[in-house]
Amino acid sequence: MKSLIPFLMSVLPAASVLAQTLPSSTGVPSPKTTAVMVILTAKAGVNRQQIMNVLPAEIRATVKLYLDGKIREWYSRGDGRGVILFLDVKSVEEAHAIMDTLPLSKENLMDHEYVAVGPLLPLGLLMAGGAAQQ
Repeated sequence: MKSLIPFLMSVLPAASVLAQTLPSSTGVPSPKTTAVMVILTAKAGVNRQQIMNVLPAEIRATVKLYLDGKIREWYSRGDGRGVILFLDVKSVEEAHAIMDTLPLSKENLMDHEYVAVGPLLPLGLLMAGGAAQQ
């Protein structure tokens, strides 16, 4: 049993990536979207001053979204090129609608990458296996 845990910890990330990259026609379920990660990066050609001019309004708007429960988590990117937000939404479309209301988006200063995230699917396989053994 002691060797099973390290093995599972090493296999789960790869299994998760594989499960999420297989076409849906294979019968592999897609994870339920529980949040959308939004990666914001300044558009090419946008300078720091352009962003700084809009930043006070952006901060007020994002704090309001946080207090309203729409932003679950927010981080500075480690490379200093933007931020990462985790929105408490059920779809990428809902995340787009929220992000489109923010001042930096309205001024077309940022690129946005949207990634739907959800529960780690291979954990369900683990649970099914554990239930069968008991």
